Amino acid sequence: MQITSKYIPQKVNFSAVFSDFKQLTKVGLSLSVVFSSLAGYLLAVEEIKISILILLAIGGYLMVGASNAFNQIIEKDTDALMKRTMNRPLPTGRMHVSMAMVIAVSFTILGLAILYSINPKSALFGAISIFLYTSVYTPLKSITPLAVFVGAIPGAIPFMLGWVAATNDFSIEPGMLFLIQFFWQFPHFWAIAWLQYDEYKKAGFNLMPMGQKNKKAVVQIIIYTVCLIIVSVIPVLKLTGNFYIYPVTAIIVALLGGVMLFYAVKLYKNQTNIEARQLMLSSVLYITLIQVIYVVDKFYIKILNYVPIAIGI
Repeated sequence: MQITSKYIPQKVNFSAVFSDFKQLTKVGLSLSVVFSSLAGYLLAVEEIKISILILLAIGGYLMVGASNAFNQIIEKDTDALMKRTMNRPLPTGRMHVSMAMVIAVSFTILGLAILYSINPKSALFGAISIFLYTSVYTPLKSITPLAVFVGAIPGAIPFMLGWVAATNDFSIEPGMLFLIQFFWQFPHFWAIAWLQYDEYKKAGFNLMPMGQKNKKAVVQIIIYTVCLIIVSVIPVLKLTGNFYIYPVTAIIVALLGGVMLFYAVKLYKNQTNIEARQLMLSSVLYITLIQVIYVVDKFYIKILNYVPIAIGI
């Protein structure tokens, strides 16, 4: 007589597991944060240490990945109510909360340990970022639009974290980098909140300024966009320590900010999702380009000296 087992082993779909892991830790967002941190590091140093760059990239990624995982654990039920988030691994049940918690805690411990190996202040700011994002910003989202102000703090830490990683010091230079990314958070996030207003409302979130999706909200967007442009060009005055830019760089940065301001004004006039999406996309382009421009501004003399050598002149 042949005996057969009732147990049929299930194939593990590693592609699906990896996809869920990427969604839980928001790989795209985490990589953009790493980009900001590396830009901040390059702005602070004269001699680049590849080992520090690698540690900063890994530590920064783990730090943001942990925050995102904790956020999705807390918002598992509300994520299930919104089309944008209902297919995430936790609301669908593809991943158990305990597994997500293991990932979040592991990322936190490893990320902070790696940042601490760079210097203690980097780990301190990493810990502050994770704590504010998960323990203050996330719970406040369902209570008050002021959550956006709280969330802007951890959101602004990565740019300055790079400088702190390079110097083990927090002074006016990383303070300016913090302010730039801090003011950027508002037009960027409020453009998203405008686009997702109905979805957020279903989940109990109302994150527009003063809870309203109207011209008064857009006035706030315009004000913060102007503030962003101002703080982005202030380094041209050479009042910000070792972080300064040349006049031509300031003009380029101001023009890029003008693009954001243009779409903000269009949103004020028309109040449609088209302008909100244009503002959101232009804000992503802005923060990416100015970080590149700042770094090029710092190293452009070295670049100019290197080019003739590279082409054999």
